[in-house]
Amino acid sequence: MDFSNDRIIQNRFILSELIKKGIRLKYRRSYLGILWSLLEPLLTMVVLTIVFGTLMGEHDKAFPVYILTGRLLYGFFAQSTTAALKSIRANSSIIKKVYVPKMLYPLSAILFNFIIFLISLIVLAVVAIVLGVMPTLYVFQAVPVLIVLLILSLGIGIILSTVGVFFRDMEYLWTIALMLIMYTSAIFYRADRLLGSRWSFILKMNPLFSVIECFRSAVFGEWLNVHYLLYAAAFGIICIIIGVIAFKKNEDKFILEI
Repeated sequence: MDFSNDRIIQNRFILSELIKKGIRLKYRRSYLGILWSLLEPLLTMVVLTIVFGTLMGEHDKAFPVYILTGRLLYGFFAQSTTAALKSIRANSSIIKKVYVPKMLYPLSAILFNFIIFLISLIVLAVVAIVLGVMPTLYVFQAVPVLIVLLILSLGIGIILSTVGVFFRDMEYLWTIALMLIMYTSAIFYRADRLLGSRWSFILKMNPLFSVIECFRSAVFGEWLNVHYLLYAAAFGIICIIIGVIAFKKNEDKFILEI
C-alpha cells in the first residue's frame, strides 16, 4: 500500500464513503444524532467547571472556556486514535472479502472524528462569546494548531492501528495511556500552576498539552508559543513516518490476525 497523495486521490471516493459510514455508525443508536456532539462537551464543561472551579477557587468567568478548549481537543484526540486503533479489526469482514487499501481504514477513522470535532467547535464559539471572550485576529492562529492536532492524531493513530492488529490488549493499555495524557494536558486546571514547578517537564513532554496551550492562545487573543507548536508538529510527523513504515511492512499479515 502506497501512502502517497496520488494513491489517496485515486481512492478518495472509498475514503469519503468510509468517513460517511463512520459518522452514521457513531450515531446509529442515538436519538440526538450529531446534535450530541454539541451537547456532550457542553455538559462536560458545566460539570468540570462546577467541580474543579469550586475546588480550585476559580472566579474567572472565562474559566469554562479554558476547560472547554482543552476538553474538545482532548476529546477529538482520544476518540480518533481509539477509533484508528480498532479500525482494522472493525472492518475485518470487508478486508476479507473486498480489496480496499488498508490505510484508508485508520485514515477514515481519524477524519470522520475530525469532522465531528470541527462541528463541535460551534459550541466553543457560542460559549466564548456569551462569557465575553470575543474573537480577535489571533483566532487565525487556530488554523495551523488544528492542522498540527490532525497530524499528531494521524501519526499516533496509524501506529496504534498496526499494533492493535497483533496485540489485542493494546485497546486496554491505550485507555490507561489516555487517562495519563488527559491529566498531563492541563484540561481542568491552570497550566501555569505547574509550569513554574519542577514537574513542568511532564507537561512539556506531552505534545497534546502543547497543542492545547497554542489553541488556547488563539482563543484568548494571545501569541501562541511557537516552540510548543513546532515540538508537537515534529512529534506528529515523526509518528506518521514510523506509523506508515510499520503499517506498510505488516499490512500483508493483517489478514492472518483478524
